[in-house]
Amino acid sequence: MISYALWSEAGGVGKTALAVNLAAAHQRHGQRTLLIDLDPQNGGASHHLGVDEERADPDVDNIVRHLIDRPNGEFADLIRTTSHGLDVVPSHNMLDSLETNLQRAQEMEQDMGGRFVKELQLRRVLRDADVPETYDVVIVDPPATGGQHVYNAVSATANVVIPLELSPKGEQSLRGLEDTVSNLEADVDTEVGVVAVVPNKVRRTRMRDKYEAALSKVSYPVSPVQIPVREAMLNGAWDAQTTAFDYVATNDRPDRERETLAAFDELARFVAAQFDVELTAGDLREDEREVVA
Repeated sequence: MISYALWSEAGGVGKTALAVNLAAAHQRHGQRTLLIDLDPQNGGASHHLGVDEERADPDVDNIVRHLIDRPNGEFADLIRTTSHGLDVVPSHNMLDSLETNLQRAQEMEQDMGGRFVKELQLRRVLRDADVPETYDVVIVDPPATGGQHVYNAVSATANVVIPLELSPKGEQSLRGLEDTVSNLEADVDTEVGVVAVVPNKVRRTRMRDKYEAALSKVSYPVSPVQIPVREAMLNGAWDAQTTAFDYVATNDRPDRERETLAAFDELARFVAAQFDVELTAGDLREDEREVVA
């Protein structure tokens, strides 16, 4: 199974849009794909895909109830299948208090003589629900900040895709990337595989060569494509609560946006190749090939 979390210490790098469109790219190749939204912020992947209408309902079952081992139903019942064919575990407002809820669950379990490791609960939930046998791809989208959202995402997947901007902030992040990954491994007590470092929201500036030079020194796999800034396309997809692929397919959009979809597709192929899975154009339906042609 291909499994990874979208992880970045910095906000504003386009992480959620990348998660949504990578999930769509995998799904377009016939891979059974599950996207798990662990970001408590309103307007994340769940809103992007139109499955967040119950996030404020305190009585509905949700991912946090499963993480603290107090579910109101089966994990499979949490999964929403969108009109684009993606399976999504939506975010919920209980994620705002995930740290507190996990701490209480740990204390209760310890009082009864049991063992409860806060960082391993998403891994437990996915294993008990047979997710590795059900899906070809699992992508987790936690918030940019650290803590149990990130720790559970990374412990469950053991792999990360790291989006960054070619900017002074991104260059600074690159310099300390190995130390940052090492610190994350220590936090989750898990060896973390860096599947790809992805230049995202790339603009054509005079400083771009400098940042690309810094990128060439990274010891981790670097995406063969850079994802350019496409605000009109991504904002349009956001407003329509759909993927960029579906938005472009159903609207008359410029060729440069189709080129960006081809970049998402190539990135998904690159990620899959890190798991020894080959995705080809032959996997796509004929109408889907036209979207990135």
